[in-house]
Amino acid sequence: MSTIDDLKEAFAGESQANRRYLGFAEKAEAEGFPSVAKLLRGIAAAETVHALAHLKAMDGIGPTAANLAEAMAGEKHEFTEMYPPMVERAEAEGHRKAARSMRFALAVEKVHYDLFEKAAAAVAAGTDLGEVEVHVCPVCGHTVIGPVEGPCPVCGARPDRYDDVA
Repeated sequence: MSTIDDLKEAFAGESQANRRYLGFAEKAEAEGFPSVAKLLRGIAAAETVHALAHLKAMDGIGPTAANLAEAMAGEKHEFTEMYPPMVERAEAEGHRKAARSMRFALAVEKVHYDLFEKAAAAVAAGTDLGEVEVHVCPVCGHTVIGPVEGPCPVCGARPDRYDDVA
C-alpha cells in the first residue's frame, strides 16, 4: 500500500459516507426527526470536506477540460459496460427494486455524458455555457439544462417535481 492508495480508499469511504448520511437524513426527516436529519446533513457536508481534501491531495482535480474528459469517460463506462450486465443480473434474480434503480441510472448516465460533452465543447471554444438553469429529477436523476418540459422521459415524474440546482 502507498499513500496514494490510502488517499483513494479514504476518498471512496468519505464519499460513500456523505451519500449514506444524506439518505439517512431523508429517512429521519420523513420519520419526524428534523434535528437528527439536520445533524446528518451537517456531518455529510463534513465528509464532503474530507473527500475533497483527499482528492486534492492526490492531485485528482485537473484543468476543467481534463476534468470533463474524465467525467465523460466515467459516464460512458457506466452506460456501456457497468450497468447493462448489472441490470440483466438484477432482472434475472428477480430483484425488481435493484433493476429499476439500475435501469434509471443506465438511461441517465448517457444524458450526463451528452451534457458533459456540451460543456467540454464550450470549454474547448473558450466559452462557458452561459446563464443556465439545471434541474434534476428526484426519482431517477435525469438532468436538464433549461426549462423542464413535460414529464421526465426516464421515469415519468411530473415536471414540477424536478429539483433546481443552485
